[in-house]
Amino acid sequence: MTEHNSLFHRHSANPILTARDWPYSMNSVFNAGATLLPDGSTLLLCRVEDRRGLSHLCVARSVNGVDQWQIDREPTLMPDAEKYPEELWGIEDPRITYVPELKQYAVAYTSYSRGGPGVSLALTKDFHAYERLGVIMPPDDKDAALLPRRINGFWALIHRPMTPLGTHIWISYSPDLRHWGNHKLMLEARRGAWWDANKIGMSPPPIETPRGWLMIYHGVRRTPSSSIYRLGLAIFDLEQPEKCLIRGDSWMFAPEADYERRGDVQDVVFPCGYTVAEDGDTINLYYGAADSSIALAHGSIRCLLSWLDANGHSEQAHDRRLRQS
Repeated sequence: MTEHNSLFHRHSANPILTARDWPYSMNSVFNAGATLLPDGSTLLLCRVEDRRGLSHLCVARSVNGVDQWQIDREPTLMPDAEKYPEELWGIEDPRITYVPELKQYAVAYTSYSRGGPGVSLALTKDFHAYERLGVIMPPDDKDAALLPRRINGFWALIHRPMTPLGTHIWISYSPDLRHWGNHKLMLEARRGAWWDANKIGMSPPPIETPRGWLMIYHGVRRTPSSSIYRLGLAIFDLEQPEKCLIRGDSWMFAPEADYERRGDVQDVVFPCGYTVAEDGDTINLYYGAADSSIALAHGSIRCLLSWLDANGHSEQAHDRRLRQS
């Protein structure tokens, strides 16, 4: 393994959004989806937790993606348990994908029902009006995002169900965004002492590169005092996205700053969104810090790919080693 290099650099203004910034009473803000709007400004669709412990979504906009945020004066998207009973206990962790074919943004989010967390999908053109498609993956499932284009004629959704096999990342396909099947396992949580041994899940939507779908994922390791959420990398085939080409061995971003180590949930960095600058390389990663605030870190897609080459392995080779052990 090469020596440790920092792939993401924290912004000096971190955390960039906290409960103190909000125009109405709430407990905390974290885990925001992100996108660039046509005028070049940044939109964050933030998870806001109220003082009951239930979450809703609220939009914040910024010209430079760092400060002077314009926050909706009221919640942007509230749970609607009367029409969508799967949202009874709140809606959480949105991930935004712009879909050129639809000329709309697809927002995959966690809807929390009596049966547990499931995956719901909504479409919007302007982040004011939303077409809810309802729950598309039943509990227990979360950490979902839609790919921006069809794969072999089908829409593709990455998500993280809880199954008897464990807590791993899966992909499913649909002809119409409503009926899903052809479920395939994408990436497994490792076992034993690994940093991502207990559970994994996709963080922001994957980035399409000429080499494949680049995924930033979170891995959880349970310790006697807490669970530590760190970030790793993997890359998947463009036309067979269930096929992992390279997976990083170590984590590449972890809780280090005080605002990431201390909060409602300690030792958590959890990104749900990013934007890419005009150079096509600089990535602005928006992440929840300790389930209490939103922070920003900058990185390079080119450097992420180079790091994977130096610090990763072929999953096929890894599977062979496991069978031989």
